[in-house]
Amino acid sequence: MKESATSESGLRQRKRAATRGAITATARALTAERGLNGYTVEEVCEAAGISRRTFFNYFPTKEDAIIGHAEDDIPADVIDDFVAGGADSPAGEISPTLFRDLVRLSLRLAEGMSASEEETRQLIGVVHKEPQLILRIIGVTEQREAQFARDVARREGLAPDHPVVQMAVVLLSTIARKSSVAYFSDGNTRSYTDLLLENISAASVLFSQPFDIPDTTAAKGQS
Repeated sequence: MKESATSESGLRQRKRAATRGAITATARALTAERGLNGYTVEEVCEAAGISRRTFFNYFPTKEDAIIGHAEDDIPADVIDDFVAGGADSPAGEISPTLFRDLVRLSLRLAEGMSASEEETRQLIGVVHKEPQLILRIIGVTEQREAQFARDVARREGLAPDHPVVQMAVVLLSTIARKSSVAYFSDGNTRSYTDLLLENISAASVLFSQPFDIPDTTAAKGQS
């Protein structure tokens, strides 16, 4: 009975994700063709084969439909595997495999890039056409980063504002953004995975270097 309920719940989630994705794809296509003000919500609904009520059950505005949901493109099973990787470490201690598993997580998420490349390129084109959408993208990015912090914190048994958790979010998010910019740049012939690994390796080399922490107390005494 429990397995049946779980299966039904998973099916509902997949159906919701499919409907949400169809709305977003339709809104992006219409925006690329006509501009943000060149079509109505009703036209999105007609093209996506949904009712107006269904549209607003998923998105409050056309702009939100274009950008999509913060949880889109992040498979739950991939996050669950990442969180489970810290199960053998005591809660509150940084697991010795955290960085390795962060790299693996990044690579698993990168696997979905090829499937969504056309949609991503379309979104970039839409943003070039309607630059005011950048603020919406920033908002969704912040939501994703906040959720990522909660996932890392859950894995490590730490608070989301712990310095290591926050640095993991900043580092991986920055590397992903830099890799994406290079991947979608004109003339690029390299794969996203190659660019991602190159940037991760560069960060690893940098942070593996020893450093001395300045004695700020002594410096203050001399001033």
